[in-house]
Amino acid sequence: MVVLTKPALGQVSLPRPQKPSPYFSGIPVIDLSEPGSEALLVRACEEVGFFKVTNHGIPMELIASLEEEAMKFFALPQAEKERVGPATPFGYGSRTIGSNGDMGWVEYLLMQITSKPMSLPFLMDASASSFRSALNEYISAVRKLACEVLELMVDGLKIEPRNVFSKLVMDEESDSVLRLNHYPPCPGFNGTMTGFGEHTDPQIISVLRSNNIAGLEISLRDGSWVSVLPDQASFFINVGDSLQVLTNGRFRSVRHRVLANGSKSRVSMVYFGGPPSGERLAPLPLLMGEGEQSLYREFTWCEYKRCACRTMLADNRLGQFEK
Repeated sequence: MVVLTKPALGQVSLPRPQKPSPYFSGIPVIDLSEPGSEALLVRACEEVGFFKVTNHGIPMELIASLEEEAMKFFALPQAEKERVGPATPFGYGSRTIGSNGDMGWVEYLLMQITSKPMSLPFLMDASASSFRSALNEYISAVRKLACEVLELMVDGLKIEPRNVFSKLVMDEESDSVLRLNHYPPCPGFNGTMTGFGEHTDPQIISVLRSNNIAGLEISLRDGSWVSVLPDQASFFINVGDSLQVLTNGRFRSVRHRVLANGSKSRVSMVYFGGPPSGERLAPLPLLMGEGEQSLYREFTWCEYKRCACRTMLADNRLGQFEK
């Protein structure tokens, strides 16, 4: 083990350096302004479970504003940040990911998105007004983007109603969250290390944006890992476990991870669009072919969340719900 000291995260024992995977040129890139994008979305969800969208309609000024506010927060003294934690699960967290032993070279701010005011009390302070404003504008824009993408998926699947997926994210009781991740530099360390271990996202859809520092990797169908070339002007979309269930495995939830760069600071902003807590999840009959059997038993989102909270990041959570 390598023992390092980093002011923002304290003295820690880190895993041995990891070698980054090769860059992958086959990440689907979908221009949302082009006719026919719906068919490309479906193909990307079936083959990779991950894709990049361009011409998404979200102004760069809005994105840059939240990134700036996030970096101001992460630059605060450690004691001040820790007053916003510990993350249980919402709030500020550092290195510890969940409650089952997962660790990473990361600090983060996890916020619940509901119809009520911001869930973290510090955001209601007058001193946090610019942060609060940037969050509200960003969340509104990225939720709209998530719904647009979900509805284009439905168009590509040629089913109705068009909002069969998006209504779950737009519901007032939608269990959606925003996560701001900071993978700080580590003085004296030359290389990359585990920032966030491999996992799939349990929600319906994840919308990711990061700065221009590499680190995100995804697992392809053959099990090989590849690096994703960063693009700070675009958004990356992950199929989540819930969408895999709703499509009876036709769309695949992508396994992914982040390697932290010891010399450069990486920041990412991830919107996780989830269904209401009591929503019952099962393959949609209108997507099932004649004689096709459901791969999953019916369960509620609340039930699946409890399962996720009891497992480690790399565990196959959906395996417990397969028939």
